[in-house]
Amino acid sequence: MAAETAEPYPVPDIGEIQLVDVLRAAADPARLAIIRVLADGEPHAKTADLWGLDIQKSTLSHHFKTLREAGLTRTIVTGRTHSIQLRRVELDDRFPGLIDALLTD
Repeated sequence: MAAETAEPYPVPDIGEIQLVDVLRAAADPARLAIIRVLADGEPHAKTADLWGLDIQKSTLSHHFKTLREAGLTRTIVTGRTHSIQLRRVELDDRFPGLIDALLTD
């Protein structure tokens, strides 16, 4: 019997996501900036220089992981390329108006 391949970047089921966890993840200024870039719903490369944040690559990776584990994003792996995408449609269905509120200054 072949062993199943585990998802390298698992995300919680949308029904399991808790609002408090989403808000906790979005409360950090760097993560909020990431959410705002991702708000277009398109996948964006995880390359550190594309985000406009003056932080170390390891810190950026930590922020990506925090957003993913809170259920805000998913990581898409295509060959050696890793992209991150906001789960915009799912989040809008689960928490109507939340993402729009996060995008408001």
